[in-house]
Amino acid sequence: MASASLPAYNPSPLENSSSSQNASRESLKMEPLADVALLPGEERVIDKDLIYMCPFHGALKGKVFITNYRLYFRSTDMESTVTLDVPLGVIGRIEKMGGASSRGENSYGLDITCKDMRNLRFALKQEGHSRRDIFGELFKYAFPLSHGMPLFAFLSQEKFEENGWSVYNSIDEYRRQNLPSEQWRISFINESYELCDTYPVHLVVPYKATDEDLRRVATFRSRGRIPVLSWIHRENQAVITRCSQPLVGMSGKRNKDDERYLDIIREANGTPRLTIYDARPNVNAVANKGCVFCLLEWLLVIPTAVTEATGGGYEGDDAYQNADLVFLDIHNIHVMRESLKKLKDIVYPNVEEAHWLSSLESTHWLEHIKLVLSGAIQIADKVSSGSSVVVHCSDGWDRTAQLTSLAMLMLDSYYRTLRGFQVLLEKEWIGFGHKFTSRIGHGDKNHADQDRSPIFLQFVDCVWQMTKQFPTAFEFNERCLVTILDHLYSCRFGTFLYNCESVRDSNKVRSKTVSLWSLINSDKAAYVNPFYTSDCSRVLYPVASMRHLELWVNYYIRWNPRIRHQQSPVEQRYKELLALRDQYLKKLEELQLSDSTPSSARLTNSSTPNAPLPNQHLTHLQTPF
Repeated sequence: MASASLPAYNPSPLENSSSSQNASRESLKMEPLADVALLPGEERVIDKDLIYMCPFHGALKGKVFITNYRLYFRSTDMESTVTLDVPLGVIGRIEKMGGASSRGENSYGLDITCKDMRNLRFALKQEGHSRRDIFGELFKYAFPLSHGMPLFAFLSQEKFEENGWSVYNSIDEYRRQNLPSEQWRISFINESYELCDTYPVHLVVPYKATDEDLRRVATFRSRGRIPVLSWIHRENQAVITRCSQPLVGMSGKRNKDDERYLDIIREANGTPRLTIYDARPNVNAVANKGCVFCLLEWLLVIPTAVTEATGGGYEGDDAYQNADLVFLDIHNIHVMRESLKKLKDIVYPNVEEAHWLSSLESTHWLEHIKLVLSGAIQIADKVSSGSSVVVHCSDGWDRTAQLTSLAMLMLDSYYRTLRGFQVLLEKEWIGFGHKFTSRIGHGDKNHADQDRSPIFLQFVDCVWQMTKQFPTAFEFNERCLVTILDHLYSCRFGTFLYNCESVRDSNKVRSKTVSLWSLINSDKAAYVNPFYTSDCSRVLYPVASMRHLELWVNYYIRWNPRIRHQQSPVEQRYKELLALRDQYLKKLEELQLSDSTPSSARLTNSSTPNAPLPNQHLTHLQTPF
């Protein structure tokens, strides 16, 4: 972030560098980096004098410091220092700008594209390959996996008070939902990831379905991702189940085991008809069947969806007679990627005020947010009314995760707590195999990879929209959401690394890296919403209309120093009152402890009669807003 008043990196006491690192910096004979404390495990790589082509302050001379974790720039030619502190994992692309024959001031240097809505440009003196060393080191450490090197998360030596890996235990979460039950059991068939290598070890399936039934159903579902339970309604026993598309194909194949399995899910709570929510537009689902005529029509309608898998399809009425199929019209990963690119073009570096609304509309970003939220609302409403649902897209790890997790957030107030939200992400996104590595490109130089897509960002945006509409219903605050997104890219923690649990297990992520929840749960006060009321346990139905959706300015436009994050006066005053309340509570506790001694009794009796008692203040401070 470039800002004339940006404070230096302010680490916690748990982030101080070790003496061995100090020794290594001395051996490199680099100038001390006094205003930034390196993380434990972070090491300096190279320093370079150059010019930062700041889009807000112009060309700034300064020095850039590259470590194995970050790029840090500090200007030297302004009264107010401008700094940049960019984790290398945020970098998506590095290109050389200009060449030996380039003419013009500051036309020779590096052009860096970031994954968090900003671009950086640095210019160097055009003398004897002056950028070769910094380009080589930056390229190597920004994309370590492409150079046979480990991600920083495996080098980090950070220690925290809380162990974030203990947040989620699948068996404990299912027990919280009163599972297993007479209708549902916990299966260990995937203990060695043999049934489905992208599913977690523990799966909740119908009690009437045998493990052999599960194996037969897996042959008819894309990637073997069979329908399994995500959430069960405590009163009406309706369930949210998730899976991938059926392998119907162009010949319209049927599978009696799959049909019977879905009927068992329907019967579990006596649902008259099972509702199947297919996240895709109808035309995409038809194209996935592989019909040549339909495929040609599909390619003409949606040219960006060429890579959509074929040979799949959807549940037809003739085969699934006790089910209703609903298409939710949410577009695929390629459409979302292009939409975010368009959004980035209009928010960075400058926002054009004259045509802002039309420019925002042309990105279709909020339209996609609307469709995802609308789909989740339909699912939550159906389950709340007592009907079980099956949710899938193509492979069941992108749009499916968005829909199930948002619906669960609307239905279950536990997921709206700080810890519950972490459990939700661990379960529906990390555990059930959202392809974080493929979608984000951790440590990979292939910036043009067609698997890249902002699916998780889109989900967090939907969560933020809900927090805006229900400001007292969520225990976590906006800073928590932004921190999660920042470390989605940073590679500082192991939480979002790799595509599925089987790969994480083989790379020993839990034992070799630190969890992001360790950072957040060791400083909970910084991530808690002061307006949260724990008795808000009702089902939340956000309004998914364009009139009620907003662009998340504090995330997408946060790098523009002219658009500052403004904390509302009410929120600021409320925090001050909470702090004052804590002071009075502490004082009251001290008085109660000292009240047992005679001296304290005399002190109490001699106190000024007009002095207000602490509990009088407490009554006033606890007045709800």
